Amino acid sequence: MSDRRAFVVVLDACGVGELPDAADYGDAGSNTLAHLAEAVGGLDVPVLQRLGLGSIIPIEGVPPADAPVVHGRLHPLGPGKESTTGHWELMGVVPQHPLPTYPDGFPPDVVSALEEATGLRFCCNKPYSGTEVLDAYGPHHLETGEVILYTSADSVLQLAAHVDVLDEPALYAACEAARAVMTGEHAVGRVIARPFDGEPGAFHRREGRRDYAVPPPGPSYLDELQSDGMPVHAVGKIRDLFAGVGIDVKHAAATNESGIAATTELVRSLDAGLAFTNLVETDQVYGHRHDVEGFAAALQQIDAAVGEWVGLLRPGDLLILTADHGVDPTASHTDHTREHAPLLAVFDGNGGRRHDGPLADVGASVLQWLRGRDAPELPGTSFI
Repeated sequence: MSDRRAFVVVLDACGVGELPDAADYGDAGSNTLAHLAEAVGGLDVPVLQRLGLGSIIPIEGVPPADAPVVHGRLHPLGPGKESTTGHWELMGVVPQHPLPTYPDGFPPDVVSALEEATGLRFCCNKPYSGTEVLDAYGPHHLETGEVILYTSADSVLQLAAHVDVLDEPALYAACEAARAVMTGEHAVGRVIARPFDGEPGAFHRREGRRDYAVPPPGPSYLDELQSDGMPVHAVGKIRDLFAGVGIDVKHAAATNESGIAATTELVRSLDAGLAFTNLVETDQVYGHRHDVEGFAAALQQIDAAVGEWVGLLRPGDLLILTADHGVDPTASHTDHTREHAPLLAVFDGNGGRRHDGPLADVGASVLQWLRGRDAPELPGTSFI
């Protein structure tokens, strides 16, 4: 099995229906892909349709497939609706407690510790949309040099700075210092660097975003693969979400275009091991803004890429398409939504079965496919 290959691609925020406890998160009735399809008059994703996306749940424009691959819905075992915990759970790491959030901003003692550690002063300090916060606080930031500190409904601490005030290396250093502060009860899922440029009224977020995640709280299927000598390649923000734990090679990709290109190259050339990809724009660029037309167009781009990947697969390859949470465009808020993730799995002899289970089944299946074994101490059951 030393030449086996597996590819896991996360279509960020492409949820497929509310979880039983969605109401506890303010997300009752959420269904990202179904509501997106309704909003645009039907999705145009012929490759995903053929694989069985419309066999998972009813989606306008995506009828059930005649011969679907393994398909179904996956659910988290732990709390939250985070990108961090969603990706962790795909690889068998289940958080026991929700990561801390700050609906009223960070408390004064935390802000003081951040200022001491970074040597900076801050403004804002409240939950905010990542684009709206630039319009609201960008001019003040330029006038005073105070770095924009903000959060969201997720467990994040974000620092935004104009490159003329604080260049990208200095912003990254500040975020590393902030990450060292945010421990214990304040161990947020991610500290995120948000560099931007432009003028008031026309600020623009740059591609230099960096995520500094809290390390996973336990071993994962990535660690299992590494212990067996199987290389793990991370495309996009995967390496950041796992704080580098269990990752051998990082392929930077700040956009879907670059993430798709890196994944395509790995499908063409990878000798063996796992390539784990996050395609971020369905969440970061379109989902949080409830931009349904942009979201649908991004899915069309992904659909074309999936068609190319399927055509490049070798005998003995595994391709899994899934998600980490939702971001329903009809929600009353613009944050993530507590939803199931889709599962589409392409491999030899898959038989078109339906498989519903925990997110950790993805990691269990990858290990079974690549190494022919399981990891009894980790959650998840292989669908292979």
